[in-house]
Amino acid sequence: MRGMEGLPSGTVTFVFTDIEGSTGLLKQLGDAYADVLSEHRRIVRETFARLNGVEIDTQGDAFFFAFARARDAVEAAVEAQRAHATAAWPGDTTVRVRMGLHTGEPALGSEGYLGLDVVRAARICTTARGGNVLLSETTRALVGSSLPEGVSVFPLGQRHLKDIDQPEPVYELTIEGVETTAEVEPEPAAKPEPHAEFRDRLKASIQERVDRELLAAFGDAEKEASSEPADDAAVDELAGRTADLGEKISARVEAALRARGIPPSSD
Repeated sequence: MRGMEGLPSGTVTFVFTDIEGSTGLLKQLGDAYADVLSEHRRIVRETFARLNGVEIDTQGDAFFFAFARARDAVEAAVEAQRAHATAAWPGDTTVRVRMGLHTGEPALGSEGYLGLDVVRAARICTTARGGNVLLSETTRALVGSSLPEGVSVFPLGQRHLKDIDQPEPVYELTIEGVETTAEVEPEPAAKPEPHAEFRDRLKASIQERVDRELLAAFGDAEKEASSEPADDAAVDELAGRTADLGEKISARVEAALRARGIPPSSD
């Protein structure tokens, strides 16, 4: 990994790339895989450098680049994918690269970039399939409609990325002339809890009944208060009864559900 000198600062777009199924290609091609790796590295380095990308690190067939402008990063990724799609590979093999982009405002330390922005970009890359260019929400927003010719963008929905607490909205670029291994499918939406609608109606019904009981109880208390002085203990008792109300309602709901053969809530 290179040092701090010459690294983009402020708002930075990170790009991670690697070859999909590189181990399989190595087994298939043997010594000829060295030619694949050499050409892959040439394409990425020349394309990204021409669009002001700074190489941060490389390992095997994987690259880590930084760009000062999100639009340059997207254009570089598109051009590199098209170059891979049209290159003549040994043994008529198909070499597909996956790419992930994320834009943030990382800190710079003595060892380079710090923070979760780097991790987020890397995880988006590992979510991709061969031929994909995936963008974070931040990168997509910065690029807006200024996409290279023959390129469109569509949302894949929320993705749960390793080591990232919150789900990340991810977008895919569709590039004319570049085929992908397979579509990246959105994560399935969480299934609604069975019987949830019935549970809500039952809870509302019990709540209404309890409210009527409380209203009657407080009415009696008001009558007593007109002839007796206030008592701190009575106030505490009322507060305690109110605090326990939610638990009592839930217990009554669950008991009614069990009587109907409906399993308890998963909450």
